[in-house]
Amino acid sequence: MAQESRAELVAAEDVLLFVNAAVTATGQREFRSAAGEQRLSLAFLHAYVRVNYRRVYAAVLALDINDHNAALIVRHLLENAGEASAEDKRTEGRLIAARLAVLPPQRVYRLLRALRTAKVNNRRTRAIFRDWLAARPDPAFDAVKYRAGLKSAARHAHVPCADAELGGFLFRPGRRARYEHPLLDAHRRAHYEQAALYELPFTVAEGFAARHGVARRVFLERIAPRTTRLERLRIQAQPGAPAADLTTMPLTRLALFVLSLGLDERTARRAELTGALRAAALRAAGPHARTWGRVTAVLDDSYSSAGSGHKRRRPLAVALACHFLLEALAGAGLFRGRWTSGGTDALLVRPRGATPLGACLLDALGDAPDRLVVVSDGWDNAPPGLAGEVLRVWRTRLDPERRTRVVHMNPVYDADGFDVRRLDASTPTAGIRDAEDLPALVEIAEFAEGRTDLAALYTYLDGRTAAFTGGIQ
Repeated sequence: MAQESRAELVAAEDVLLFVNAAVTATGQREFRSAAGEQRLSLAFLHAYVRVNYRRVYAAVLALDINDHNAALIVRHLLENAGEASAEDKRTEGRLIAARLAVLPPQRVYRLLRALRTAKVNNRRTRAIFRDWLAARPDPAFDAVKYRAGLKSAARHAHVPCADAELGGFLFRPGRRARYEHPLLDAHRRAHYEQAALYELPFTVAEGFAARHGVARRVFLERIAPRTTRLERLRIQAQPGAPAADLTTMPLTRLALFVLSLGLDERTARRAELTGALRAAALRAAGPHARTWGRVTAVLDDSYSSAGSGHKRRRPLAVALACHFLLEALAGAGLFRGRWTSGGTDALLVRPRGATPLGACLLDALGDAPDRLVVVSDGWDNAPPGLAGEVLRVWRTRLDPERRTRVVHMNPVYDADGFDVRRLDASTPTAGIRDAEDLPALVEIAEFAEGRTDLAALYTYLDGRTAAFTGGIQ
């Protein structure tokens, strides 16, 4: 019995470790590890979990993991289909279809190219991608914006092109004098007519504008009606760019935008930016708003929160977004945010200094909150190890009844440890990439406190799988 319990403990810890990696790791350089180390560490985890816990490996598609790992899981499941039973394949098929439906189309096309390179072209794979292509809302739009990807997908999945005009656009370009579909014809005319490029998607029109030598300011002003809200946010600082409606932006992306502004501009636009962040936080909180009681957050704005060239200011943006989300989740007037730098103005945070998590935790626990949420990469270095000792003493001596629920959210994957870095063994820890996922990730992190019950973990994953796949047959 003891041996079985030990095996269950190891299995559940393996699964939760993989979930943390799938949420945070993207194979890109982090502050303390290179891209190669990240990719190697992630490749090992994917192989290990797929071989030993294939059922769980597939079920992770139903969780709030990032797109990079979702695409890797789909690829590995399809590449190694021989490992699965017929029933497992049916479940995996539903999970893959549901995940592909929410992945950005460019990532799905990239995934299909990778499968083609790996010579994965069985009937199951073709059927999955045929269904995905059939569900695309506007094939002509995909043909213009993702032309190479759609051509490769149609060939690889053996999809017959029922629309002769679309087939001609993809496989016999330049043969037609005109197209009936306005978008296809605009793409044809844009080769020699400047006005036509303003009828195209923004990213396609950019290339034609450069070819025609159109001034950037003029191009941005005229293409404004064709830009998406995220494109407007991305080009906001460029002369002539259309103003972005910040009140509709996702919380973490909005936090990244705020941190891209200088301190003087943030100060000048304080009311606008703060209002947008609070509105986004309330949307993200949803039904959980004002239900968490007294909440204190320890938020890491140390120098390492600057991230890397690939993830510039990402850890700090997650902390800033969590500040406003936790404010929305707490009872009215019952939130307090404590930044490791000692700063009190969330809007003006910037990466600086060491990480005195231990001292911040002492102050935060003194607030006697119902919930204490730590958002940090876990590198407690002023002095090293104090945070873990504070939490150990608090749990064993001062709060054995666990009146204060403590959870650690870590936005940075530790390639050497194959997990996110923890403050101590007794504190529930989960990886986080987008602050919007915080309520669900807190549930997973707190669930980890009971990780000896592998059956309960499977039940939880089965429930998430059923909810995620919905009516997919």
